[in-house]
Amino acid sequence: MFVVVGLGTCGASRAAAAAESPAGPPLRVMTFNLRFGSTNSPNSWAERRPVMKACWRAISPDLAGTQEGLYPQLKELAADLPAYDWVGLGRDGGSRGEFMAVFYRKARFEPVEFDHYWLSDTPNVIASTNWGNTNRRMVTWVRFRDRRVGREFYFVNTHLVHAVAAARDKGARLIRQRVQALNPNLPVLLVGDFNAEPGREPTYDVLVGDGFFRDAWTAAPVRRGEGLETFHNFNGAVRGPWRIDWILLRGPWRVEQAEVVVFSRK
Repeated sequence: MFVVVGLGTCGASRAAAAAESPAGPPLRVMTFNLRFGSTNSPNSWAERRPVMKACWRAISPDLAGTQEGLYPQLKELAADLPAYDWVGLGRDGGSRGEFMAVFYRKARFEPVEFDHYWLSDTPNVIASTNWGNTNRRMVTWVRFRDRRVGREFYFVNTHLVHAVAAARDKGARLIRQRVQALNPNLPVLLVGDFNAEPGREPTYDVLVGDGFFRDAWTAAPVRRGEGLETFHNFNGAVRGPWRIDWILLRGPWRVEQAEVVVFSRK
C-alpha cells in the first residue's frame, strides 16, 4: 500500500521557522511485505525479482518500509534500484533473519539517526522474543532530514506477529511507548504489516483509537483499491476485509491519496 502525504507545521516550537519556509513537495510513502526470498514458486525470488523491480518503479515511492526481506534479497533489490539506499538489521542480529528495511531516495533524504528494537519484554536485546510468539519481531526506525526543505521527521517500520493476538497488542503498546519517547516536535510515519484488521481487534485501537496516530487510509480524500485485501498470497487482487498493512501518521501530515497497489506480470 502507498500514500501521498504533505507536511505542514512541525509543532509549536518550530512554527515560526516552518511559516517562513515552504512545506516542500509531497512524499510518496509505501509499506510492502516483500515475502522472504525463497527458491520455490510462487515465492521464488528469482521469478519475483524482475516483477518487484517493475512494480517499485511504477509506484516510485520516496520512502518505503519493507518487511520479511532477507539480506541477499535486499542487496539485489537495492542493486535494481540505484536511486535508493536502505537501513536495516536482521531480526536475528547482523545479516541473519528477516529485515524491517527502510528504503529512501538518497538524493532527497539524509538519515540523521537510526536504531532497532525487538518486540519483547527486553526490547534492546537482539533477537529477544516472548509473549507466546516464536517468531522474532522488531522495529527499525530512522530520523530523516529532507534535503529539499531541511525538515526532519521519523519513519518507523515494523511487522507484528501473525499467530498470537496478545503479542500483537503488546507489540503495538511498546511501539506507542517508544514513539512517545521520540522528539515530540518531529512528525512520525509508522508503517508495517500489522497482521490485524482495523476494528476487529485491539491492536488498531492501541495505536489509532484515541487519536495518537491517524490512519492514512481513512484520512485520504482519494482511495484507490478500496475493498481489496492487502494480503493476496500470490492469487491476484482479493476482495475482503484483510487490510492488514497500514500507514499511520502522527503530527501535521496532510494525506492527498492512498492506494492498495495491484501489480502483476505474466
